[in-house]
Amino acid sequence: GGESESQEFKPSFNQDVIETAAAFANTRGGRIVIGLSDSGEVLGTSFGREVLRDFVNRISNSTQPAVIPDVEKVQLPGGEVIVVSVQEYPMKPVSVRGRCFKRSGSVTRQMTSAEIAEVHLQCTGQSPDARIIDGKTAEDLDLSKVQLYMTRAVNSGRRTFSVNDDPVKILKKLELVDSDGALTLAALLLFGKNPQSPFSQAVIHAGKLRDGVDIVDSRIITGSLMDQVDEALEFIKKHMQVEYVIADQLEREEIWDYPLAALREGLMNAVCHRDYGDLADIQIKIFEDALQIWSPGFLPFGVTLEELHQPTHSSKPRNRLIAQVFYDMGMIEKYGSGTGRVMRACKEANLPAPDFANFSGGFRILFTPRKEATPHVTPHVTPHVTPHVTPHVKNLLLVFRGEMSRKELLKALQLKDRKSLRDVYLQPALKEQLVEMTEPDSPRSTFQKYRLTEKGRAMLKNDE
Repeated sequence: GGESESQEFKPSFNQDVIETAAAFANTRGGRIVIGLSDSGEVLGTSFGREVLRDFVNRISNSTQPAVIPDVEKVQLPGGEVIVVSVQEYPMKPVSVRGRCFKRSGSVTRQMTSAEIAEVHLQCTGQSPDARIIDGKTAEDLDLSKVQLYMTRAVNSGRRTFSVNDDPVKILKKLELVDSDGALTLAALLLFGKNPQSPFSQAVIHAGKLRDGVDIVDSRIITGSLMDQVDEALEFIKKHMQVEYVIADQLEREEIWDYPLAALREGLMNAVCHRDYGDLADIQIKIFEDALQIWSPGFLPFGVTLEELHQPTHSSKPRNRLIAQVFYDMGMIEKYGSGTGRVMRACKEANLPAPDFANFSGGFRILFTPRKEATPHVTPHVTPHVTPHVTPHVKNLLLVFRGEMSRKELLKALQLKDRKSLRDVYLQPALKEQLVEMTEPDSPRSTFQKYRLTEKGRAMLKNDE
């Protein structure tokens, strides 16, 4: 099957083997086959009688806690190989001379300090959002938010609270507030009067961008996590187009650029699973041809990108208390089903499947719009006849140097008005098929560039 998250090929025993063994112990276990090339070719190495014991000793002596693998010699058609099998270790992380490793796909990489802390908390049954915040007590709670939670949890059928229940006692039962009245991180972010004190990073930074860099609109969204989800969705709606379809005389359907259900699910995923120890904020970027939701922190430890596409993948919420409150209120339907609902909503809207990725130190969901079909038109070109073009179009053709973006064309033509570039220069040149798009199926792509066609180059050559 080749190299994977649980299988590694090595030509010989070296330090990489020890680090990979530790990575398997920290992830889900795996096996290292020694005596193979990266492509799986048997190298024909001959292994001595004591090699099995030597490999076990070198791995166990270099790891803390000691990893003791199963090692066996296997005869293949091309020669011998050694198979080193490592089980997932119950108490993680396992280190090699003070460094910890994990598997990411078929790669062994060093764990970050945040990942080390997270896996340690998981192994001890703790959640990062259960951390007690110094100086924050029940006096810092907005009890109206707690009452709203209680009402919505009862309406969802997932909790049975009474109108006479003490909100603070309820939070203590849910382990959101400790017995002395001190607040957990979850309680502060969900119900605090000032959730951003001292966690100023616990916000959503939303922006609308043009050409991928120019900021058209920007907002820092603060408040409780529930309020942030609602306000972020309103900001996105402000910068999306909506089409109204009359299904019958009584009902009007709204069709947005991106389905609201998928966006809301993506936002809830971001606030529930982000790493609140990271100083970055959640970021929403609305491009002309895409929408990105990014949150600090990779996928929760032990969850892979491949599993997100499986409808029954396990759920490992990074922030268990926050996720529980969202679930109680009916904002989360079932643990582990969020990405499935995002993909299903996009499919029902005839949109491409969103892209899930560990990206730039965090986790990204990238939505892209429907691809507009470009009608195939066969241009009628009379041989040896030079089309009539304006001086503006002629100047445009003269400045081309390979593929150029609108920004590069503005600079080359010494223009400042984007509308003028589009209406006076580009559109006439495109209409005459002297210039073409590099991304014709996505006219509004942020990666869109323009180049001369054969017809355009021929016209310039005839004018020389």
